[in-house]
Amino acid sequence: MFQRFYPHYEADSAYAIEYEKLYQQGFRAIIFDIDNTLVPHGAPADHRAKELFARLRGMGFTLALLSNNKEPRVKSFAQDAGADCYIYKAGKPGREGYHRAMEKMGSRPETTLFVGDQLFTDIWGARKAGLRTYLVKPIHPKEEIQIVLKRRLEKIVLYFYHRKNGKTGGNSET
Repeated sequence: MFQRFYPHYEADSAYAIEYEKLYQQGFRAIIFDIDNTLVPHGAPADHRAKELFARLRGMGFTLALLSNNKEPRVKSFAQDAGADCYIYKAGKPGREGYHRAMEKMGSRPETTLFVGDQLFTDIWGARKAGLRTYLVKPIHPKEEIQIVLKRRLEKIVLYFYHRKNGKTGGNSET
């Protein structure tokens, strides 16, 4: 029932993912959500985001940002962080934004990973687009009311996800 929302993997943070292993497994492109995935909502690219993107590009990954936000926010973050491309007003959880990002990166679903903090927009959309997904914990607790309400529903879905996998968190594949 809830499987369409289940992430393939989980991590405490986008900064705690073992990207080297993913590269060894054949992943070559990563699409990131921005707000509450890489930085608190509305914050500019910080040193951690810039260092992460530099490290990933150095390993050979192509990087994209995918956001439902407006272009000025997404474009400036992409430029500062060093992303290869970006998609703004992506229409998540629709598939189109994910497909556009892959087209810009020259990647395919089987070699592309998505990293985001929300089940009902980020993870669901990426799964519909055929991508492997990483759910990360939100960076900052302050969020808009509609996201706070979605988080309550996410807790229910994650309860069943963790129960199915016999765990309380961490990395695992479904």
